[in-house]
Amino acid sequence: MIDKIMIVYLIRYKKIHWAGKTKLVLSEQKNIPAQWTLENSIEFMNQIDVDPITFVSFIGGKQSNGFMVFQIPPSVTKLPTLSIIDDKILAIYAFLVFGLFLFVSWLFFFKIRKRLVHLQTAMTETKENGIPEKIVIDKKDEISELGKAFNHMIDELIKSRQHEQKEEALRKQLIANISHDLRTPLTTIRGLAYSLQKEPMSSKGKDSLHLIENKIDLLSHLLENLLSYTLLSAGKYTLQRKETDIIRFIRESMAGWYPVFEKEGFKVDFRLPDMALIWNIDPHWFMRILDNLYQNVIRHSKSGRFVGVRIVDDEGKTAILIEDRGPGLDVTTDKKGAGIGLSIVSLMLQEMQLGWKITSSPKGTEIYLYEKEGNPELNKI
Repeated sequence: MIDKIMIVYLIRYKKIHWAGKTKLVLSEQKNIPAQWTLENSIEFMNQIDVDPITFVSFIGGKQSNGFMVFQIPPSVTKLPTLSIIDDKILAIYAFLVFGLFLFVSWLFFFKIRKRLVHLQTAMTETKENGIPEKIVIDKKDEISELGKAFNHMIDELIKSRQHEQKEEALRKQLIANISHDLRTPLTTIRGLAYSLQKEPMSSKGKDSLHLIENKIDLLSHLLENLLSYTLLSAGKYTLQRKETDIIRFIRESMAGWYPVFEKEGFKVDFRLPDMALIWNIDPHWFMRILDNLYQNVIRHSKSGRFVGVRIVDDEGKTAILIEDRGPGLDVTTDKKGAGIGLSIVSLMLQEMQLGWKITSSPKGTEIYLYEKEGNPELNKI
């Protein structure tokens, strides 16, 4: 890139005079003397053009060897300049490169987001058995590993659900068999107890016989509840709902239970309005619900000797209130059962789309029954 290597010359010193001669010129130059003196050297230096970049250096670092002159034209050192058209092309090129980068980045994250959303949807949507479906894995990356873990979890859930269903079926079958097998000996014991009533015996024997009969009745009721609970859990208890005046229905139910409460010494507070309240229920099921609740009052609330049945407004819902003044459901007594009666009540109310609420304290228990799907108003007859 060096355009001119102008002069190479040597000098020698002789006292106060010095002289030299040109050894090599690599470019065409005019007015380059072959013999150099002090005078023409100074004249040559004054004639050097200021535009070229000039370097002067002694050869070998000694003045006695002479010096070398290099000249580099300014055109070599200048960077090329771009025109307006070139600037536009460069700007368009940079814009296209940046746009391509943005598009590739968006496409990359869009695909990742799509796969994550698909995985999220698969986790939230469930089949009829309550378990999500497995997802298809066709790639090998971190998201696919997450999908494999999800599919493994689904497999474990299915195995657990199948094992649970087998255990549930076995339990229900066992309860049904026990309930059926115990009915025959209970019937025999009941017949023998009835035969003993005709035999002469002391007052203590009569009391013991009466206690036996009560325990037989209690055990029969428990077995009946066990069988009903098994049938309800298996969905084999027939439900036949129809429009029923619930207030009239409660009156008829209480007419059968009033002598029982009176015999046990209970004070009955039975206040129902002279109106009709229509609920869509199964009368047989609802009678079973009331029987279980009344039986629960007699078994656990004898200390309060009080039972009340009313129609009340509970948080904007028309409800049936059954209350007592016993020690509450949290108190443990020798008459407290396994809670099968209340479990049957809960299952039957749920199947009939009815709701219920229990509030219990040492001062008594309140049970509210109401319709879930609406709050029908009382209609005067």
